[in-house]
Amino acid sequence: MPVLRASDKDFKSRLKAFIGSGEAAPDIKTAVEQIIADVKVRGDVAVLYHTAKFDHAKLTVRQIRVPLEHLEKAVANLDPAKRKAFEEATRCIEEFHERTLPKGWTAKNPHGAMVGERHHPIRRCGLYIPGGQVPLVSTVLMTAIPAKVAGVPSICACTPPQPDGKINPDILAALYLSGVKEVYAMGGVQAIASMALGTESVAPVDKVFGPGNAYVTEAKRQLFGVVGIDLLPGPSEVMIIADSSARADFVAADLCAQAEHGSGKEKLYLVCDDENFAERCLSEARTQATSLTHGDKIRKALELMVCVVLVNKIEEAAEVANLVAPEHLELMVAEEKLEKISKLITTAGALLLGQDTPTVLGDFTAGPSHTLPTGGTGRFFSGLRVSDFLRRTSLVQYDKASLKKAAAVVDAFAKMERLDAHGRSLKLRLDSKG
Repeated sequence: MPVLRASDKDFKSRLKAFIGSGEAAPDIKTAVEQIIADVKVRGDVAVLYHTAKFDHAKLTVRQIRVPLEHLEKAVANLDPAKRKAFEEATRCIEEFHERTLPKGWTAKNPHGAMVGERHHPIRRCGLYIPGGQVPLVSTVLMTAIPAKVAGVPSICACTPPQPDGKINPDILAALYLSGVKEVYAMGGVQAIASMALGTESVAPVDKVFGPGNAYVTEAKRQLFGVVGIDLLPGPSEVMIIADSSARADFVAADLCAQAEHGSGKEKLYLVCDDENFAERCLSEARTQATSLTHGDKIRKALELMVCVVLVNKIEEAAEVANLVAPEHLELMVAEEKLEKISKLITTAGALLLGQDTPTVLGDFTAGPSHTLPTGGTGRFFSGLRVSDFLRRTSLVQYDKASLKKAAAVVDAFAKMERLDAHGRSLKLRLDSKG
């Protein structure tokens, strides 16, 4: 477990080493490339082969698509408490994303011409829903609901089958309740490849959404350009900035919650201005882990995947946060410092403000999508939002009067770039008597 001091000369290089490059290992790249090539050539046959190999589920072609009655049955058998949770989370997520829906506009530019924008939903989107050791039911809502708010007319979802060939019923219920009824029992690289390239069973999509393991992320990277992608999310991460006003048991609980994902590659950052307090938080986390279901995995993550950063003043933590660009950033500082420090943080995927805002709220129900940038990519990526499911088209309309005002600019650029046909295309219109 590295303990870094922000004042040390080698601080940035050591921090960067802990963050990692985010690049897939050569063996992962090769394996992904081979599976994509196989799906491209053999289609459904390749999907079934790799599903049997990696998910240990022997399916037939007819079983690739989940029958609608299976989704309906999952909803019918849904525990009332679960259904209520789905409905409440849906309401929060829907209301948040409706507020972010971009609107078209028109205006006059300096030439007097009309310019503007229109937004159109992407015609067909594919959602990837992890369903292995940790079936991410909440990911259904966090991807499907923004797509629905955007008005995407065609949505399919892929989620890996269990060894018996069945899909987690809570995932099926969440998909149906979110309006997604085209569901495929496939996971991993073969699922991403199927959505991007198309197979006999799966019509290709225009853009792929959703988190996954290193192989899924690398598949998205390799297929970008053939298909659009949302993000390249890697192992989950949290940064907790805490001063002496924070409760050590709260900090510990949130570290354990992040470590619980269980891949062993989660990154846990704890930024404090008091080394003794940091050690108390970690000691408390180790104690809490002993009573948790995934305690062994949590303890291992606490041992190997925690980076403690010590700053002289808690305000300096904002600079550390901007270097890391963490997926989730919890700010547990004195109330009078909360707003000031939060405004200095510009690269976090999600900011969770104050003692009573654990990351789990963002994971499950608060409103913003939990599909967020990781591995430092928050420097240039943002979390999933409605606009990711939309295309923007710009509008331009000139008339004779505005065309005349633009003529000198067009003529100058046409001459600079030696593109006389460009300049002539405007001049012909000005010279025309029609």
